[in-house]
Amino acid sequence: MTHSSKVIPFLLDNHLVDSFSFNTAESFHKQQLMQNPSLLVSLGLISEQQMVSAYVKSHGIEKCDIKTLPSEAPSHEIATRFLQEAECLPVFIDEAELTLAMVNPEDSFACRSIAQLTKKRVKRLVITQSEFKQLYHQWHAEQQDKRVAHSDRTLTDADDDSSLVNRLKDMASQEPVVKLVNSLLNKAVELNASDIHIEPFEHHLAVRYRMDGVLKQLDSPPVKSSAAVISRIKIMAELNIAERRLPQDGRLQIHADGRLIDCRVSTTPTLHGESIVIRLLDKQKVTLDIQQLGLSPQSLNGLIKQIKQPHGIILVTGPTGSGKTTTLYSALQQLNTEEKKILTVEDPIEYQLTGINQIQVKPRIGLGFAEALRALVRQDPDVLMIGEMRDKETASIAIQSALTGHLVFSTLHTNDASSAVTRCLDMGLEHYLLAASLNAVMAQRLVRRLCLSCREQMPINESTWGTLIPDSIPFDDKARFYRAVGCDACQNSGYHGRTMISELLIMTDAIRQLILQKADAKTIEQKAIEQGMQTLKQDGFRLVLAGMTSVDEVLRLTQSDHTHD
Repeated sequence: MTHSSKVIPFLLDNHLVDSFSFNTAESFHKQQLMQNPSLLVSLGLISEQQMVSAYVKSHGIEKCDIKTLPSEAPSHEIATRFLQEAECLPVFIDEAELTLAMVNPEDSFACRSIAQLTKKRVKRLVITQSEFKQLYHQWHAEQQDKRVAHSDRTLTDADDDSSLVNRLKDMASQEPVVKLVNSLLNKAVELNASDIHIEPFEHHLAVRYRMDGVLKQLDSPPVKSSAAVISRIKIMAELNIAERRLPQDGRLQIHADGRLIDCRVSTTPTLHGESIVIRLLDKQKVTLDIQQLGLSPQSLNGLIKQIKQPHGIILVTGPTGSGKTTTLYSALQQLNTEEKKILTVEDPIEYQLTGINQIQVKPRIGLGFAEALRALVRQDPDVLMIGEMRDKETASIAIQSALTGHLVFSTLHTNDASSAVTRCLDMGLEHYLLAASLNAVMAQRLVRRLCLSCREQMPINESTWGTLIPDSIPFDDKARFYRAVGCDACQNSGYHGRTMISELLIMTDAIRQLILQKADAKTIEQKAIEQGMQTLKQDGFRLVLAGMTSVDEVLRLTQSDHTHD
């Protein structure tokens, strides 16, 4: 609801309510008056007709004439309990607009909720409280009696579909549920969380936020709110709220901190209900500038040189959530000029890029990566980006595109750069084609930055140095190491924000020769290191020595890498 009112100043300025009476009422009911000026009628300070007239004149809206309304309520999907609490009723509905008769036309919360639920523009009319009660009783009393009689029922798979949908919508549109979901979303934005995990269990509903790549539970709403919270999110994401047996994917948008944030929603059935994950895609906080990714000078210069090549394949590897898509988008932006046609095939499209043709794969209708790619090569592209090389067919088309003069970007899920070569061969690609088409592979991770408010210097000696630091980095008695501590500024995690570590494997003649010989990943890696490649761990300790991250954080992300046994 609104926390400021235009009608109250109008009443005072026009002496419809004397200031002494208003100040007396405000001293006892300040918050209620600001949210619902109609309380002045209940306190006997003004008549219903005077209040309606004040709304008409101060807001320029019309009064609802109930004599012109039909005898039955227009068909709609808004919960009658919500209408009763908000003291409003839909009186006319067409394809684009819903006319809402309201006792308090300043209730923007009710207007937004109904507009979001019905996907219609809301036109407000003002109605007296007596007329509202009369009309509500005439239209909805019978339905309200039924709802009370069945209020203790639980949701089961045996419920009738239409009854289930109506009760889910009823619960999801209640003001406490709407406010709870909005608060979860706003809190995620405030905490700079990348994901929200909402997980129902037998005795509680867990809400966890992924902050700087690590999940942390900060909220635990009552378990009885599980169905209502999940239904509310599914309605916002335009998903089928009656379908609880199959996974669903959708999107929604929220306004927070004065900006519009896209959210990707995924649901999946679990033992105690549907689990929901919401990925927040905040465009304003993502810098698609290759210079700002946090790459070391060596990797940055090497990558820029590679993306200037006229043809070939550039792969970016790493686990889910390591920033691969952001790196690819930044590379594409570097190439995004009117002289080049850039096409992408993605699943899903995370950010919309101006000047780049992006295609969302739709496997359900037969539009997979391979099918989309076959179409795209006939679109005269200069640059292609493939969200992921998932199978031999997709990888083969990528290789053929690179060999016929296109620059191709894609991703793989491997631990390090050299493993990407063997992964491609394991897919069934011919080694000679891979050696001829692959230009470079970059493996990457996102490491957490130490919180500057609480990081603590740790002692280091030559023995400890030799245990923790790669052999390629000589001992430096002046080096300073820091450890994570935790404070209020970083949610007691010891870290705030993330940056990138990477290793860039360039396809030199020696590396191509090893591919032709079907060498293993370890042999390829050793040759690349001999030729100057900086490994993920070495790049990580570059940040450790700069005081940007901790030894523990680098080891957490890299200790399983480069074990090609």
